[in-house]
Amino acid sequence: MAKLIFRYGAMGSSKTANALMVRYNYYERDKKVVLLKPRIGLEEPCEFAEDFLENYIGEHYDCIIVDEVQFLSPETIDELSDLVDFHGITVICYGLRTDFQSHLFPGAQRLMELADDIEQIKTICWCGKRAHFNARLLNGEMVTEGEQVQLGGNESYISLCRKHYKERQIKPQI
Repeated sequence: MAKLIFRYGAMGSSKTANALMVRYNYYERDKKVVLLKPRIGLEEPCEFAEDFLENYIGEHYDCIIVDEVQFLSPETIDELSDLVDFHGITVICYGLRTDFQSHLFPGAQRLMELADDIEQIKTICWCGKRAHFNARLLNGEMVTEGEQVQLGGNESYISLCRKHYKERQIKPQI
C-alpha cells in the first residue's frame, strides 16, 4: 500500500544519509526508485522535484524519495500526495520541520497536514538531551532574525534542545 511519509529531524540528524540508505535498499531489491530534491540543498545526483512533477507522464516507480522537502511549496507537496493516491507510489520525504525561529516551513506544514506517517529522526543537543531546534549561527553566536531560508551546514546551524534554544546557549558555559 502506497503511503506519503514525512521523516523530519533537526540539522545534523542524518536525514540525507537516511534518504540515501533507503534509496540504496530499493536498488538492492531491483525496485524503481528516484531521488528528488528542490533546486537547493543536497549534493547527491538526483532530479529536481519541480521538474520531475512537471514532466511526470504516469511512469511507475516503487518509491519516490524527496530530500530537503521543507523548501518545496505546499502546492508541490499536494502534487506528491497525488502520486500516492492516484498512482500508488510510496513517497518518502525528508527535511526540517521548523526553521531557526522554530516556525514551520510551508512545505513541512503541508506534509504535517497530509502525511500518512510522520517520523522524527532524532539527534542530540550538546548537553545530551533530544535536540529538535535549529539555531542559526553568525560569527559563533545564535541569531534569531533574518530570512527563513539561508543555506548552510555546521558552520551556520546547530541543533539544540528546547532549554538551550530558549537560553541561546550553543555550548557549555565554562
